[in-house]
Amino acid sequence: MGKIIAIANQKGGVGKTTTTINLAASLATQGKKVLIIDADPQANATSGYGIDPRSMQASIYECLVDDYPLDGSQVPTCIAGLDLIGSRIDLAGAEIELINKPDRENVLRRLLDPVKDKYDFMLIDCSPSLGLITVNALTAADSVIIPVQAEYFALEGISKLLNTVRIIKSRLNTSLEIEGFLLTMYDARLRLANQIYEELKTHFGDMVFNTVIPRNIRLSEAPSHGLPAILYDPESRGATSHTLLAKELISNNRNR
Repeated sequence: MGKIIAIANQKGGVGKTTTTINLAASLATQGKKVLIIDADPQANATSGYGIDPRSMQASIYECLVDDYPLDGSQVPTCIAGLDLIGSRIDLAGAEIELINKPDRENVLRRLLDPVKDKYDFMLIDCSPSLGLITVNALTAADSVIIPVQAEYFALEGISKLLNTVRIIKSRLNTSLEIEGFLLTMYDARLRLANQIYEELKTHFGDMVFNTVIPRNIRLSEAPSHGLPAILYDPESRGATSHTLLAKELISNNRNR
């Protein structure tokens, strides 16, 4: 049975989508069968793979709101073994439409049940909010990866997210765990970046990934070409760091 991992942080601009796109690609190149669920109305994970939302038969919006099955709504990507459930801007209205659904926090979990056995990893790219769609993602997930930007305000919103995780764990999803904190946009030359890494390690210990994701221009350029970094520039630091992250994630889950 595959593992469902939400990639979440209510703070915007911390690298959630970049992590989702590139970690998924790296897991697939390690021989894993992977599904990305783009649960962000900005649909950046969808466009980051060069997929036109208008070309999709159904997006995550139709699945959540109109009960389209996830199985059959996947589209293949440019990486073998990696599928995507895309998003469209109309997902922004799904929060309101889900309110009247019975058992509304569990809609995504029910949708994922039939496809769990088809994938090794399912990554959910969450929007930068703690709304109903993100609650659905955390309720469906086995674990959550929390990207943390290596900048001054990085640690500010973590306590709020951790509180949300605690509430969901106690009320909706008792098996939810924190997969790890991932330091992103890291520049080893900056004392502040190193201080933030040390602070994360002090507070969260082994819950912090050993792999850090550096600031890297190729990583920033790749989505505009509709490619993950591992195809856009396989030798770049952005690509190699996500390969290391994929290997660390696979190793961690082998040992659990």
